[in-house]
Amino acid sequence: MPYPAVFADLLKTPEFLSQTPPALTQSVAQSAPNLALPSLSEAPQPISPRSDIVPPAIPSIEIPPNSDRSSSPMPPSAETPASTSQKTPAVPIPAVPTVPLPSAIQPLAADGMIELKADRQTYDDRRQIFTAEGNVFMRFRDSRVKADRLQVNLVNRFAVAEGNVTFVKGSQVLQGDRFDYNFVQGNGSIRGAKGEIATQSTQDLTDFTTPLSTDVSASSTIGKSISDRIYRNQPATVIESRIGAELVVGSDFASLGQQGQGGRGFRRLRFEADSAEFFPDGWDAKNIRITNDPFSPPELELRARSASSRKRSIYEDELLVDKPQLVFDQRFKLPIPRNRILLDKRPKKDVLRISPGYDSLDRGGLYIERGFTVVASPNFYLDITPELYLQRAFNTSNVIDWFGTKATVAANIGRTQLSAAIELTSLDLTQFEQRFRGNLQLLQPIGTHTLALQGAYRKRLFNNSLGFQDVQSTIGGLLYSPNIALWDTGINLSYQLGYQYINADTDRADLLKPGRTNNRVNLQRYQAAAALSRYFRVWQGVGLPQTQTEGMRYTPAPVVPYLDFIIGTTGVASAYTSGDSQNNVTFSVGFNAQLGHFSKPVFDYTAVNLTYSQAIRTGSSPFLFDRVADGKILAGGLTQQIYGPIRAGFQTAWNVDTSKEISTDYFLEYSRRTYNIRLRYNPTLSLGSINLVVSDFNWDGGSEGFKGTGIVTNGVSP
Repeated sequence: MPYPAVFADLLKTPEFLSQTPPALTQSVAQSAPNLALPSLSEAPQPISPRSDIVPPAIPSIEIPPNSDRSSSPMPPSAETPASTSQKTPAVPIPAVPTVPLPSAIQPLAADGMIELKADRQTYDDRRQIFTAEGNVFMRFRDSRVKADRLQVNLVNRFAVAEGNVTFVKGSQVLQGDRFDYNFVQGNGSIRGAKGEIATQSTQDLTDFTTPLSTDVSASSTIGKSISDRIYRNQPATVIESRIGAELVVGSDFASLGQQGQGGRGFRRLRFEADSAEFFPDGWDAKNIRITNDPFSPPELELRARSASSRKRSIYEDELLVDKPQLVFDQRFKLPIPRNRILLDKRPKKDVLRISPGYDSLDRGGLYIERGFTVVASPNFYLDITPELYLQRAFNTSNVIDWFGTKATVAANIGRTQLSAAIELTSLDLTQFEQRFRGNLQLLQPIGTHTLALQGAYRKRLFNNSLGFQDVQSTIGGLLYSPNIALWDTGINLSYQLGYQYINADTDRADLLKPGRTNNRVNLQRYQAAAALSRYFRVWQGVGLPQTQTEGMRYTPAPVVPYLDFIIGTTGVASAYTSGDSQNNVTFSVGFNAQLGHFSKPVFDYTAVNLTYSQAIRTGSSPFLFDRVADGKILAGGLTQQIYGPIRAGFQTAWNVDTSKEISTDYFLEYSRRTYNIRLRYNPTLSLGSINLVVSDFNWDGGSEGFKGTGIVTNGVSP
């Protein structure tokens, strides 16, 4: 018999309205996709904005679950209940006088309400099985189901959905052919599964601003890829994913200074599996394929025989995979030696884990390393990386000098972040003092500012034309501001105050003691610095459509051509307990430009920058590591598309007064929408690396010796 029409009126009473969820149309628009996710193997699909589902204009029925849980869980029969007439057509529900609900389906506040909408709805009151067909939409608590046909067993709280099934629970989205779900336990299974994994984080172990972030002087560009910096800071564009997650890619320097965030693209991973079982905290799947490509067929896939995903926190998921391999362009397969992946906002080591690098200063030249994540909890992780120094092995017979290691630790204690890093570039402990480097940092937000307490041993710094300098030891603190926009002027300000107790080299004979074994001196340093910058948008183009063959052919977001003119000034005052002081003001002017769309096969992308800085200085630091020795610096860079996804570029800086090269980086990139392979070499610094960056998995880099070297800018050391 048709479900009694009186229940529709009963749900309008104040008692039921107090339990009714928010407006159905609003909830559907927020959580249920109208378009199915494309298959990973089907024809290429363009990215289209999601069309919200509008429920059919027919009466909805909300069914309160039964309080009796004594029956064993059983799925309802796939057949139409015997007591329901198959010949009776569905008719509009007329209004009738209010009557009490049958005791078998009394509302149970503890379980919540089942909200259901469909073209046709019938109910077997003897077996307490509800059947809905045609444009079915069901909501229970924070779970939503869309399907062609649905049966719900009210006694066992069990549902079976068939035909174009979409299941949404929080940020979890699953689709498939058949869906079984237990309301009480919050778990179920889905056949022919496909869905999305949200990787956008709400918290980060390294989520702090950069000190003196508005400094645009020429020396601040050393060691940075011009293509990365310009692309990430391009004019903002909006990307909309298939389930309605809207992202801003790029930034406007007029309001954000150098805090651009372009180039990250989509923050979701798509997956397909033969079958999947899901639970409140994750899912298990068979024969799974995961991709960070929004198009099909994807250019990059992670394939595995099975996978298990578990949510470790509100911002971190753990993915365990069996015999994983990366598949490039549906052809080249690369087995990867890792079966545990953490999906969150923190950059992870290179996916291959075994990475080559070049560092002639500390590691004797060419070396390889292999990283191991020892602990990776939501608020703590420990990474240890043994290293083998290949070039040193050919030059020395001391075997223990062929090996070294480094380790990184990070921890969150409330809003406080603690991080530490050590490097031991030889296992010969007789060389410990020359081979060990370490630093410790504690970051504490104070309002909008950040307090950084720091300690370091043998910190490696690069001070422009003075070259590499080692700070033997330092301990102190730094208070720095965020990037501050000054009203509506377009001017951005950042500043910092610092104190350090320093042991480092000096060339001042009056500060050195007779009979010394080294040229180091202990002094205290007090420092204040501030930087102002202003970006003028001279010209801005339009990005190509977000398609596989146009705007997103080689990049995760469309390239937007633009030209920015930059001016800035940085002031630094330093005082030392030796009675010395070093004060300088640096004026900078330059431009950033990005031309082309990186869509055509040849010469369709050019990124270029040029900055000139001139310093006015009084006094001089007693140390070498922070002395301002370059009065005029000219820095520039160029990245050019050569053919297809291949780009080459350089970033260099010169002392104008002496015509001496300060530093030059050379880059060769293979840039794709989902990943990037980059070779980098700096002959001035004798550093090099090869990096594989995989978007959205947060596999970022490999052997990156550049990260262990700080750049001194205008006498300010990191």
